[in-house]
Amino acid sequence: MDTGGDGPVVVLLHGLAGSGRELLPTAEALSPELRVLVVDQRGHGASTRRPADVSRAAFVADVVTVVESLAPGRKVCLVGQSMGAHTAFLVAHARPDLVDRLVMLEGHVRGGEPGEAARLGAWFASWPLPFAHEQTARAFLGPSPLTEAWVADLERTPAGLRPRFDADVMEAVLAAVHEPRWEEWRSLTVPTLAVFAENGMFTVEQQDELVAARAATERAVLRGAGHDAHLDVPDAWTDLLRRYLLTARGRPSPAP
Repeated sequence: MDTGGDGPVVVLLHGLAGSGRELLPTAEALSPELRVLVVDQRGHGASTRRPADVSRAAFVADVVTVVESLAPGRKVCLVGQSMGAHTAFLVAHARPDLVDRLVMLEGHVRGGEPGEAARLGAWFASWPLPFAHEQTARAFLGPSPLTEAWVADLERTPAGLRPRFDADVMEAVLAAVHEPRWEEWRSLTVPTLAVFAENGMFTVEQQDELVAARAATERAVLRGAGHDAHLDVPDAWTDLLRRYLLTARGRPSPAP
């Protein structure tokens, strides 16, 4: 999706097992002052379902291609959630000439716990697919904003409803995300806002660790939200993001 316009360019990157669809409300909240590009990353949404390469370098190359193709000669602000935040910071590391600002929502560079990717892959593989109806999916997944995002994104097939991702691909993608990336993080010079959720994935100590590791990193916390804060507290998220991105292009002033 490309909202168009002549304003500063923002690229939105979703998290693991998500798609750009869940970030459309964010894109709408930033328009028309900003031109927003919403990307389905490989293995997700309307992108290639089973890409041959799920390395972090491949994800970075995809985003670079989007920026150079759709916003040639311009710097962009990269905004990502979870896996998308990880992709965004690696793009900023690889191509600092393309990035003006970086916003990471519930993202980190510390890596994951052993076996975590395999456990999540096994859970995705346990889904009783295809779902016969949306109600069946909701009954299995449980009530939550994340469930509603997944249900809205289900692919309708002759056999029933299926997610737009495969469990083994998600496991492989997450395993790559879970490799520590401290060297790349410390080398970044782009102004960065690290946004965490009050009830999110990262402890206060882990948040402190990320922010303290490099200059030009600010922190904000979204109260009453979990890891998928853009779905849990969408108004608070978009208010914070607009304030950060639309502040005069000097030092931002996010409210914690």
